[in-house]
Amino acid sequence: MLKDFVKLETFLTVARERSFSRASAKLGISQPAVTQQIKFIEKYLACKTIERKKNGIKLTNAGEELYKIATKLEREILTAEQDILKIINKEITFRLGASFTIGTYVIPGKCLNTIGKAIDNEINLDIDVSDRIVQKLKNRKLDVGLIESPVMDNNLIYREWLEDELIVASNVPIAKTLNTEELYELDWVCRDEGSHTRRIVSEVFEELGVSCKSFNVLSEVSNTTTVLQTLKRSERNPQRPVVSIISKYAVMDEIVNGELFEARLRGYTMTRKFFIVYSKDNKHNAYVDKVVNYILAGSC
Repeated sequence: MLKDFVKLETFLTVARERSFSRASAKLGISQPAVTQQIKFIEKYLACKTIERKKNGIKLTNAGEELYKIATKLEREILTAEQDILKIINKEITFRLGASFTIGTYVIPGKCLNTIGKAIDNEINLDIDVSDRIVQKLKNRKLDVGLIESPVMDNNLIYREWLEDELIVASNVPIAKTLNTEELYELDWVCRDEGSHTRRIVSEVFEELGVSCKSFNVLSEVSNTTTVLQTLKRSERNPQRPVVSIISKYAVMDEIVNGELFEARLRGYTMTRKFFIVYSKDNKHNAYVDKVVNYILAGSC
């Protein structure tokens, strides 16, 4: 009955995610499809395996036994896949895409090397904006993408990865917490229209009742690296700090070294999720699985 292992994989995912909806997102199938596959298993076994609770799900005694059996099968299948790959000895160049912030500041060069060793193949990094990373995945020009915003598409699977915080970075020391009035006393380096960072900042400023048009904007730039270099090269005048809103990952070293200084908006934390994204056609691809799991495990 379960020769293709798909339904058991669905069962394992629901059990591990403790949620039908999260399992649906991880597997890239609809929630009704997840429910249908669980019902199929329960009908075949003639017993209940999963109970829905207010705060998630709970495995029944039969479900716990099935989980042990399915986990053992899963391990054997993964081992067999690795053995098959050794027989094939397939030489590929794995194509990883990343948005500018992730590709430049979150995924270091040594991480690419370790991923390459994990799959025993070369890995190529393509840095671009999130929208184009998604388009390249759809056009099969990339195997996996790392993006700052979920440009949703029904043909792709999205996995939550890291949480990023956007902070106010300054070229001179400033107050750790800034109120609305103080924002107008700063010189700003802004991201250009259309960037994901700009969209998040605009939403927060709208809630604060702040108008960016009233700021003293020195320049609008296209990417995180340009923001960083502009801040570092600007004149250091304590009376007129030059600031920008930027990912904490991008300025971590500069803040530790005392080259730049951080602040936050009073009453607001600007966060966003980083996502791993890949085609549904690749959800059983051994190379993709290994790279995705390697990144999610924080092995970099």
